[in-house]
Amino acid sequence: MRARWLGAILRLSAALCVIAAGCASNQAASPLAANSVESVQYFPFQVKGYENTYPKRQVAVVAVVDARDFKDAGAGGHEPFEGHPAIGTVFAADGQVAQRLYGPALGDLFAGAIAQAGQEAGMSATVSPTPLKAELAARKADYVISARVKRCWVTKHRGPDGWAGPSWRTEAVVALSVTIYKPPFEVAFWQGDSASRYDDPPVGGGAGGDETGIYDQPGEVLSVALTRAVAGLFRQDDLRTLIAQDPIKPKF
Repeated sequence: MRARWLGAILRLSAALCVIAAGCASNQAASPLAANSVESVQYFPFQVKGYENTYPKRQVAVVAVVDARDFKDAGAGGHEPFEGHPAIGTVFAADGQVAQRLYGPALGDLFAGAIAQAGQEAGMSATVSPTPLKAELAARKADYVISARVKRCWVTKHRGPDGWAGPSWRTEAVVALSVTIYKPPFEVAFWQGDSASRYDDPPVGGGAGGDETGIYDQPGEVLSVALTRAVAGLFRQDDLRTLIAQDPIKPKF
């Protein structure tokens, strides 16, 4: 009886090894597509600590400019793909480019993200299709926000293969420069920068040395960095204090 039981265990182990080998073979036979259009978004209410800390003011967010220079992006391939802007690169284990990553229109993405973060901060913020000068002249909002995206890039690197398959490490960096105006004046009321870097898994393994990543898609990692950079704008004490002390009668 014991011999039959041990035999069954050995046969099961052998079968599992064959399945694992087959999966590994399938992965090796299925390289990444040359290009991938990623989903990138702002994660509402992910960043805590600044909700409803601003006075009730009306804010208009005008068109955001993609002003990236790609100096730190490396690996070339920064041209758009079928109308989608380049947002990153996936590297194979040998360091060669395995896939180029593209995303949604950055101007619309960041404008919507800034408006969402402004609402979370406690203000009434909306995206305006009106150009900056016309928006200032209209005097419909208490403040007008104009922004430039300086960095928005994600890289994913393949590491050593383990028992569960290949390991991956992803890092994303987002940085933006923001100018806030007080209509009708074209002189900046406030200027500042906000940036964030997010590593998945965390550098150093995080608590307990865990090396397991949280997100499967590089676009998700970039979304976290974007969310933190945009929300970080409204976490700046000097901006909060300046708006709180500005004697404007709320319009709503």
